[in-house]
Amino acid sequence: MTGGRTAGSARRGRPELYTSYEADSALLNTRPKRVAVLLIVALAVIVPFLLTDNVLLILATAFVASIGAIGLNLVTGYAGQVSLGHAFFLGLGAFTGAVLSGDPDGRTVGLGMQLLVWLPAAGLVAAAAGLLVAPFAVRLRGLYLAIVTLGLVFLGEHLFREMQFITGGVGVGRPGPVPELFGFRFDQAGEVLGVMLTRNQKMYYLMFVLLLIMAVAGRNIARSAIGRAFAAVRDRDIAAEVIGVPLTKYKALAFTISSFYAGIAGALLYTVIGVIEPGSFNLLMSVQYIAMVLIGGVATISGSIMGAVFITLLPRITREVPKFLPFISGGATGGGILNVFQLEAILYGLLIIGFLIFEPRGLYGIWIRTRNYWKGWPFSY
Repeated sequence: MTGGRTAGSARRGRPELYTSYEADSALLNTRPKRVAVLLIVALAVIVPFLLTDNVLLILATAFVASIGAIGLNLVTGYAGQVSLGHAFFLGLGAFTGAVLSGDPDGRTVGLGMQLLVWLPAAGLVAAAAGLLVAPFAVRLRGLYLAIVTLGLVFLGEHLFREMQFITGGVGVGRPGPVPELFGFRFDQAGEVLGVMLTRNQKMYYLMFVLLLIMAVAGRNIARSAIGRAFAAVRDRDIAAEVIGVPLTKYKALAFTISSFYAGIAGALLYTVIGVIEPGSFNLLMSVQYIAMVLIGGVATISGSIMGAVFITLLPRITREVPKFLPFISGGATGGGILNVFQLEAILYGLLIIGFLIFEPRGLYGIWIRTRNYWKGWPFSY
């Protein structure tokens, strides 16, 4: 009775005070978080009517990249398994979606299936490939595991280059997956609930909804018993095994879930772009996703989204640099010391190094410090 009165008094005096583990680990465990999420969703709904189609296309791409970054963060940030082969799983998802949704009468293999079929299939095929890699993850760690997963990228580059009946060939490519659901096309302008929407507005809404679903699923995984097992394996795998965490099971599960997310992201990415270029699934793509995780924040779902949006917007910024720095050319064959593509690659490296040294928690860490400062203001402690 006394304990109940104490808890009740604490709740009345401090409404945000946690009195149980369930309350502490709840998805939206404070009123500010619930309000913030509602405001973000409301803003996301009205944004397509405020921005141009070009900007909406970039944002839709950022939403898809966020899904892939969440998957990589689950295996690298939460489970501590270093993976440099994310581009391989993105490619598997992209081509699985393209084959299942492609034109049966086209020059490449196509089965003409709908979004409801090819999207989960893209994730499942990539997940199956991740499950095949998992035995190596159990036996290896650190640099050795990174090298093995790096080999997947070069294997994928060879397969995608040679299997032209599926990929269309380097320099040619094939159309991306067709986002059609029960006769409704998301990649074509049309009327929705009495409102006329452009192609990019419809794609924006589709990718935003899918990101919400995958982000909530990822957060639920992270705060579940699976997520706690991932953290135990990451922090000290031998100690985790001693307390009863089966390493083989959870390392394999981490790679499988991560690959599933990558497959979904790969299929959706080229749904937005429209054309799949087999040569794009290279080491630079894997480095981009590593950068998203490290810059956004390791072992955070929100950080994955922040990092993905930042890295996706970065090329938009670098395209403006040649206007101010004449020694940087705007194309691959320009006469400057550097071109914008080389500048982007350099920036990825510098940003990763900078955040690891000065802000290991990434953009999410900056946000946490800013939030805590204003929560305690004007008191310094």
